[in-house]
Amino acid sequence: MVDTIEVPAEVPTDSKPRPALPDEGQEMTLMEHLMELRDRIMRMVLGLAVGTVVGFIFSKRVFLFLIRPLGHRATVIALSPTESILMYFKVALMVGVILAMPVIVWEVVQFVLPGLYPNERKYVYFLVPAASVAFAAGATFAATLAIPAAVKYLSGFMADIVTPSYQIERYLDFVTGLMFWIGVCFETPLVMFFLSRLGIINYEKMAKTRKYAIVACSVVAAVITPTPDPFNMMLVMIPLCLLYEIGIQLSRLH
Repeated sequence: MVDTIEVPAEVPTDSKPRPALPDEGQEMTLMEHLMELRDRIMRMVLGLAVGTVVGFIFSKRVFLFLIRPLGHRATVIALSPTESILMYFKVALMVGVILAMPVIVWEVVQFVLPGLYPNERKYVYFLVPAASVAFAAGATFAATLAIPAAVKYLSGFMADIVTPSYQIERYLDFVTGLMFWIGVCFETPLVMFFLSRLGIINYEKMAKTRKYAIVACSVVAAVITPTPDPFNMMLVMIPLCLLYEIGIQLSRLH
């Protein structure tokens, strides 16, 4: 009886082995990951604290700038003795978030960096300053265009009957919320660019789904915009559509 020897099938020569991550072989335990996450969160909080301290210097100027759309006819009121102080802190915190955004983005990126390949890491270093600039640009767009237009519409409604008086806490909640979410929306092109570099999406698919993206932008604009009129909604929707288009063009870059 002759024993037969099975010859293993040859591995195709055109198959490429998976590139090794730089940090493979140095895997961290769950506790080490949690400790690293804790340290990075502490540094983000420290950066936010420093930014808020700097924000105190400009808090009054920023506050006067934010209430300027109300005009001289409206009255800004505080319902408690401590409300003005709290709103002063809130404005300083908002400035601190904008100033600390590079630190926050950097720490988040450094936490996920070990899981990326070398060819993907080079895009991360571009992402940090770009994300900070994009968020600041979105907040500035909200403060200079979207908020004045919205406030003008809202305060002008039934202006011949109602004299507007605004509680400072609710007004600043409205302003800071709008600035924050529009700032986040301005990050859309960078997110699309980075996901395309990771191979998760590509510009062909994004271009084909452009009509659905326009519908999504209109929904987001309707949620963000506090006024029911189409003018203010278009004021937010058009930049969102442009940001999506910019994201498509960035994704085409190699």
